[in-house]
This record gives sequence, structure tokens and C-alpha cells, in this order.
Amino acid sequence: MTTSDKVPAGRYRDAFASTEFRVLFGALVVSMLGYVVASLAIVVLVYRRTNSPLLSALTFTTMFVPYLLGGTLLSGLVDRVPVRRLLVCCDLGGAVLVAVMTVPEVPVPALFALLFGLSLLTPLSTGARSALLPRVLPPEVVVPARSLFRMVSQGAQIAGYAVGGGLLADLSPRAVLGAGVVTYAASACVLRVFLGAHPEKAHRDGPRASLAADSLRGVGQVLRDRPLRRVLLLGWLVPLLMVVPEALAAPSAAARGLPSSATGWWLAAGPVGTVAGELAGVWLVPAARRGGLTTPLAACGFVPLLVFVLDPSLAPALVLLAVSGLCGAYLLGLDQLLLDVTPPDLLGRAYTVNTSVLMATQGLGFAAAGAVAEVVPPDRVIAAAGFAGLVTVAVLRAPRRADRDGQTAQVVRRESAAGPDRHRAAS
Repeated sequence: MTTSDKVPAGRYRDAFASTEFRVLFGALVVSMLGYVVASLAIVVLVYRRTNSPLLSALTFTTMFVPYLLGGTLLSGLVDRVPVRRLLVCCDLGGAVLVAVMTVPEVPVPALFALLFGLSLLTPLSTGARSALLPRVLPPEVVVPARSLFRMVSQGAQIAGYAVGGGLLADLSPRAVLGAGVVTYAASACVLRVFLGAHPEKAHRDGPRASLAADSLRGVGQVLRDRPLRRVLLLGWLVPLLMVVPEALAAPSAAARGLPSSATGWWLAAGPVGTVAGELAGVWLVPAARRGGLTTPLAACGFVPLLVFVLDPSLAPALVLLAVSGLCGAYLLGLDQLLLDVTPPDLLGRAYTVNTSVLMATQGLGFAAAGAVAEVVPPDRVIAAAGFAGLVTVAVLRAPRRADRDGQTAQVVRRESAAGPDRHRAAS
């Protein structure tokens, strides 16, 4: 048996064995529900105030753009502020912003500005929460914990839109926004009372740079790290191409002469497969082997998309989309690789940058797919995305776990050869 085979296989139940993870998980469920419900209410409120489909659609754009800005200009907060304080402040800030949205006759531009600010807080809390996991969980349990966070995000969208839609049937959008205020405040209280303090890390001697400069410096450090950059690029470009079928759900259904209700089935097929794939990956694949499956699973996820060149009918298309979603288990290996190749002092920045750019690239994927589908049949666009995805995975290929270890060993050897004076100078 190899050493890697002896690594414990982390499971979901191992994550829930940690009290602090249960606190993080519960608070995330509550705050995500608040965010989704508030977002839905804002979409409806803007449409009722303006009667403009364009302005209503732009609310979704307003939710994507702040991720990139928050991850680049504010990511330094993850290392400057104690995790509990940062998470609590993000939730309280969300509660305040949503509360202002409930004020009657707030101008529509102000509503967009408030929604922008609300979305700006999300990558900060996501990065801080993810960076805290290695401090409260054993290493082999971090990946299942991240998987649970992803499923919370997906489930919160389904439940949040359902709950929000039900509330909007009987209440005004401002009253529904009030429910969002309550959820954010409840999440802040749970974190403040039950989560440990987890003080910030010690900073290097010397004057501290401005927040923006510090954040941009951290982004530069993350992107200059070659093994880390490869993992991040794989994690950004694969989802960018994977969202193409979702982006073209409505035109794909229309091209088949199907009613609008078929769009819902189309949109549900991929996520159902993704959740099933992650569950199977955590339950069936040992932790030590998930990283090695990243590249094969990512590539296999694009193979079903190639079949769309044959213009399959709805039932086979749904099966293909679900099978593609099953291969979303590659995210488990990607999480493990990200943890393996990231220097400990960059972990918080790396998670924040990863989340920010991921959301931005997915938004770009939606827009690009729609633009190409203006002149190319939707199924051809989906098949082209499958081919482009296979090429992308072949070019990038997930690095081996040994990459970081190999680099570390080389640094140690160089420092040892330089003698004790070099060690004192470095310290």
C-alpha cells in the first residue's frame, strides 16, 4: 500500500462532526436564502417600478460584476480582519443594505447601487469562510466541506426562488425584502455567538499598504504562482464552457418546437447530475485519489456535449446534460489540488480571487454563448463548447500533487546549500 492510500477518506459526516463547521454551514444556509430572496424581490421591484425587461435583466448583471471588483480590490480584508468579525460585518452590512431597499420610493439607480454593494460583500465572506475551513477541520475533510458549501449555494437558489415566489404571491416586494433583512441579521447573530474568534494572522514588519494596494499585491502573488495559476485557470475555463447549455436553454427548447416549460427541465438536468456526481465522489472516491481524477472527469464532462451536433430530441438531450453534470465531481479533485498547491499564507486570497473570477467568467460564458447563438444554431454552439472544453483540459491538465512538494523541496535544498547565513537573512 502506498502512502497516499493511507490518507483518510473524508466524508460529509466528518465535516458535521465539527461544531464550528456546523455554525458556518447553518449561517451560510440562512444568509444565502436571504440573498436569493432579496435578489428576486429586487428583480420584481425594478420591473414593477420601470416596466422595463432590460432594467430587470440588468439586476442579474449587477449581481455578477461586483464579484470581480470585490475579489481584486478588497481581498486584502481576508488577511487583515479576524474571520469571525469579517463574516459578521458582511452579514450586518447585508442586513443594512437590504433594509435601505425597503424604504419607499428609493430611486431605481439607488436600488442598483445597493444591490451592487450587497453583491460586493459575497466574495469576501466566501473567501473568509473557505479559508477558515483548514483551521477548523482535518485536511481530508476540507474538500467534502467545500462540496457542502457548493450544494448549499445551489439548493439556496432553488429554495430561495421558490420561497421568494411564494411570498411575492401574497406580499409586496418590500415586505419580502424585510424577510431578507431578518435572515442576514440571524446569520450574523449565529456567527457572533457560536463561532470562535480566530484572530488574524501576524503581518510582516513595516508599514501596512493601503487596502487596494495590498489586495492587488495579493492577487499578483496568487497569479504568479505557477502551480496555483494552473489550477485556477482550469477551475475558471472549464465552468466558462460548461455553462453554454444552460445559457442556451430557452433557444434550445424553442429550436425543438417545445413549450417554455421544457426550459425548466433543461436547466434542471445539469445541476441534478452535478449534485449526484459530488455525492458519489465524496462517498465512493478516497480523498487521496480525487486530485488525480480532476483532469479525466473534467474532460469526460465535455464528451456528452459533442453529441449535440446530432440535434438530439429532448429526452436524450436531458440525459446527456445529466451525464455531463455527473462529471462535475471533478470539482472535488480541483478543491483538493487548490488546497495542495496554495501556500498557506495565500490561502484566503486564493479562495477569494477564485470565487470572484469564477463568477465573472461564468457571466462571460453566458454572454458569449448567447452572442454566438445569434448566428449559429444552439446545438452547434453546445457541441463547439464541448470540443473547446476538451482542448482546454488537454492544454491545462491539472498539476500533480507533487508540484508544490517538489518546489518546496527545491527551495529547501537551495537554502541548505546557501548555509546558515542565508537562513538568517531570509528570516
